[in-house]
Amino acid sequence: MLQTEYFIARKMLRGQKHGQSFSRPVVRIAIAGIALGMAVMLIAVSIVTGFKKEISNKVIGFGSHIRVINYDSNTSYETKPVNTNQTWFSAVRAIPGVKHIQEFSTKAGIFKTDYYLQGIVLKGVDSRFDFSFFQKHLVDGQLPAISDTGRSNDILISKYLADILKLKTGDKVSSYFIQDPPRMRRFTVCGIYDTQLQDLDKLFVIADARHIKKLNDWTENQASGFEILIDDLKKLGPISDEVRRIVGNSPDDEGNFLKVTTIQDDYPEIFNWLNLLDMNVWVILLLITCVAGFNMISGLLVIILERVNMIGVLKSLGSPNISIRKVFLIYAAMLIGRGMLWGNVIGIVLCVLQWQFGFIRLDPASYYVAYVPVNINILHILLLNAGALFVTFLMMLLPSYLITRISPSEAIRFN
Repeated sequence: MLQTEYFIARKMLRGQKHGQSFSRPVVRIAIAGIALGMAVMLIAVSIVTGFKKEISNKVIGFGSHIRVINYDSNTSYETKPVNTNQTWFSAVRAIPGVKHIQEFSTKAGIFKTDYYLQGIVLKGVDSRFDFSFFQKHLVDGQLPAISDTGRSNDILISKYLADILKLKTGDKVSSYFIQDPPRMRRFTVCGIYDTQLQDLDKLFVIADARHIKKLNDWTENQASGFEILIDDLKKLGPISDEVRRIVGNSPDDEGNFLKVTTIQDDYPEIFNWLNLLDMNVWVILLLITCVAGFNMISGLLVIILERVNMIGVLKSLGSPNISIRKVFLIYAAMLIGRGMLWGNVIGIVLCVLQWQFGFIRLDPASYYVAYVPVNINILHILLLNAGALFVTFLMMLLPSYLITRISPSEAIRFN
């Protein structure tokens, strides 16, 4: 029986395409509405997920996914040291999803040039530090040459600092550290990076960790803490819980208890702001789906009114209401499918063009990126299509109910 209903729906579609009827422009508008709505939904989701991914990666590049530091109430960059020889390294490395563990040290200081004074945070790293993030955002010079043999005076600064301090690669800069007694160090700018995340660019300067250890009178086996990199931000919750279980049960060799924090704990304002974008996307998707659905409802009502004579003939031949409703629902599904196909093509093509060429530019000072980022995810596309098809098809059930109220005798005489 379904084959018969599908056959009638296809004949209606062909007649709509080649014939003359007053519903033809209405159908075209409905298809265009579905296509436009689908394209906008794809673009909106791609932009929001791309923006969240881009900003998250930049914040993680400065602070890693998980940090292990001394358990105290100090929230500044002047921290109590921890022993770098920890027994839990092998257990944490064995956790699925953990990519790398590296030590770090931080110390607040002041850069002084002939033009400006600027407070900075000196982040000390060793030869095992993963420089891939800074390599990606390096705009001039080279990465610091940090080895296990000797202390390096090379530093990596941001383009923001280089601009306000009027520094370039190869220049020397004096850094002052407020302590008792105050100390000064001379560094050489070996490279300049630019992440466009100004709140962090203006703070962090990458240097050899031996400088910080010397300034703080620490031993070679002491550091501010450890950074743990994982392969997927979505796994942050379970992996951090497992790290806490392993690390937090017993003190280290010096009797210090350790605290495990995540990047979301360290920068809650940024990640809370990013999470608000999800709510905006859901509102956009709901509104667009409703508009497209109501557009299709009006289109199907016009088609039913135009086909009242056909409905009367089918009823007089013994076709039940459910069978006739199926004809129009199949017809509506064909129109929805056509609109969604065009919407997918338009949306994906625009996203690919933006991804390749970045023709829509942004102000990095306001948005932290130079162009609109997009993230093309096949799973998101499939879920969007399935959800849109399901919701709009459910909305088609309401106008199809009108068929049950049509009398065969009156329908045949309807003109």
